Amino acid sequence: MNDHVALITGANHGIGAATAKVLAAEGIGVLVTYLRLRDSADLPEAYRANRAADAEQVVSAISAGGGKVIAIEADLADPAAPSMLFDTAEEALGSVDILINNATGWIADSFNGEDSDRFSRDLHQVSAATFDQQFAVDARATALLISEFAIRHRRHDLNWGRLVGLTSGGPRGFPEEVSYGAAKAALENYSMSAALELADRGITSNVIHPPVTDTGWVTDEVRKYVGGRVALPEDVAEVIAFLVSDQARLVTGNVIQMK
Repeated sequence: MNDHVALITGANHGIGAATAKVLAAEGIGVLVTYLRLRDSADLPEAYRANRAADAEQVVSAISAGGGKVIAIEADLADPAAPSMLFDTAEEALGSVDILINNATGWIADSFNGEDSDRFSRDLHQVSAATFDQQFAVDARATALLISEFAIRHRRHDLNWGRLVGLTSGGPRGFPEEVSYGAAKAALENYSMSAALELADRGITSNVIHPPVTDTGWVTDEVRKYVGGRVALPEDVAEVIAFLVSDQARLVTGNVIQMK
């Protein structure tokens, strides 16, 4: 995989960071994006610390192992971000032929008028603001990143490519995280369209629906609620690594439900 370059969004912690490390260990050049966030105190301290961090720890770990990596802070809600990220990757690492849409603009919102959800996290009424925050990153940025990927793929006359999206929502709704679920449904749809439209360019496109994954937000209450079935970020990263490998060249157009 030494000739490949991956762009991974939301990779300063959690699944994105684990994926960056796994792919870099395979010889793939990696550009990790991140956005330092300041969350309210209703979220677990470890999770708030992870989301507020830069990507230095990820870069250091990959560099120490001899991997090729650069990191850049970018707000994916900015429509200009995708072009800038691809320009940066091409200049430093080469043409991007792997795109992992992992970042999220997560916010818990609902129609029910409650102030907190089942885990005592702040719950917002659905509004233009909650819609915009969620859809700008999970839906619009996904669409623009895939579009930029396809444009560059044609420009550089590539014949191999991998797209992987991360979802937790879907078309059946997501109570107390309704905009999150709807935006992830859009991500799934964009990714499936890409699988159909870009297949003749050697590009596969799949989406992974992980189980509850401990990226710092899983409390004892959450573990009890889900019956103890909690994954580690590395568990999900292993599936992503398979999907971007040559062994998965005929795997495309799937929403893969991990259990």
